[in-house]
Amino acid sequence: MTKKAAAKSSTPASTANILPVTEEPGKSRDRLLAEAGLSAFVGSADTARVFAQSFFGELGIGESVAVLREKSEKIQRGDLAEVEARLTAQAVALDAIFNGLAKRAALNMGQHMGACETYMRLALKAQAQCRATLETLAEVKYPRHVAFVKQANISNGPQQVNNGADYRSDTHAHAEEKQIQQNELLEDQSHELTHLDTGAKKTAGGSDPALETVGTIHRAKKRRG
Repeated sequence: MTKKAAAKSSTPASTANILPVTEEPGKSRDRLLAEAGLSAFVGSADTARVFAQSFFGELGIGESVAVLREKSEKIQRGDLAEVEARLTAQAVALDAIFNGLAKRAALNMGQHMGACETYMRLALKAQAQCRATLETLAEVKYPRHVAFVKQANISNGPQQVNNGADYRSDTHAHAEEKQIQQNELLEDQSHELTHLDTGAKKTAGGSDPALETVGTIHRAKKRRG
């Protein structure tokens, strides 16, 4: 073996593509690899380091995952400073893209209308993305609060009001109230029928001669003195 070959073999292999996985009791190696491969951070970190390679070289997958995890933990704690900074930077970049494409469209106007239309369409897309990014930034910075308006109950006398009651419960209550009113009405009618004054006798009218005849037939005869 030559000295050059020996030196090459003694060089440690790059650890950029090695993802350290911590062993856990009760979990097999296959389970740990599956959890790492399907993690929310590993795939995104691998994609991000590929796109960043042209600027920073090959980034380590382990360190990239650690950075993403730290950023996520900050957001979970409510620290949105980096989110606001990133959205601001993206809005500025999109605005620069819009201006660059709009200038190219202006240079081709009147001579190459096809290229002018293509550049202008891309410019307007960048403008729309810039506007959407700024709207998202405003929503993160100043979130809109949902206003809950409570029912105002004004009455001169005592009353019972159930705010926030379920619609079905309210409907059921109205149905029960209606049924009670109907029952009370029936009871009143029954009471009136039961207590009719049957003692007073009325003379038969001229429109019902049959009743008058019956009264004449069954009338008690007076004894002669």
